[in-house]
Amino acid sequence: MTERGAQHVRRDADHFAVGPSSLSWDGDTLVIEIDERSAPLPYRVRGTVRVTPEQIGTTAFALDPAARHRWHPVAPRARVEVAMTHPDLGWSGHGYCDSNFGDEPLEAGFDDWHWSRAHLRNDVAVLYEGRRRGGDPFELALKFDRQGRWHDVAPPPRVSLPHTGWRVARATRADADAAPRVTRTWIDAPFYARSALSTRLFGENVDAVHESLSLSRFRSPIVQSMLPYRMPRALW
Repeated sequence: MTERGAQHVRRDADHFAVGPSSLSWDGDTLVIEIDERSAPLPYRVRGTVRVTPEQIGTTAFALDPAARHRWHPVAPRARVEVAMTHPDLGWSGHGYCDSNFGDEPLEAGFDDWHWSRAHLRNDVAVLYEGRRRGGDPFELALKFDRQGRWHDVAPPPRVSLPHTGWRVARATRADADAAPRVTRTWIDAPFYARSALSTRLFGENVDAVHESLSLSRFRSPIVQSMLPYRMPRALW
């Protein structure tokens, strides 16, 4: 929740820390220790998240022809346990863990993307599409089985979703006879939205996690000037 310089970053083979927060492996479980303050109101945010993969994805996918940007679904299916002390709350359920990494900032390579993930009875479906900088489209439609193996699938038809409060465009994929709807929006930011969908994919009624990202909006000087109010930059 806070941008920090290189002097605040520590890492080794199984531990990564940024300021007072950290990630480490405890056997087969990824333990995330959170010790932050929210913004713009400085509330304490402290607790532990435990992510236990049920399957491990071993493939990183290139998102552009030069492979400057890669996406790795590390744990397409996982068990997640959340135990917060500030605020005092907790829950558990099914989860997912992935990583984007590359050789240049995301906004240098893309204009926008839409991503969603849904747990099916036997597989996990991940749908990923967008436009690279300059307008070239890209898309991935994948299923991961319980052993973490993946295979390409034909993407279902594209469906537009309502714009967010910040007028960020949202779209998803769904079966031709489906009418996906946004059931909750967790994050509604000037350039990003994360939402819950009720939809139908590959013949199954599912709840999906969905995100839309507008990197052309992110590049805007107005949005850039707003960022420090939501993610302060530590100078100590």
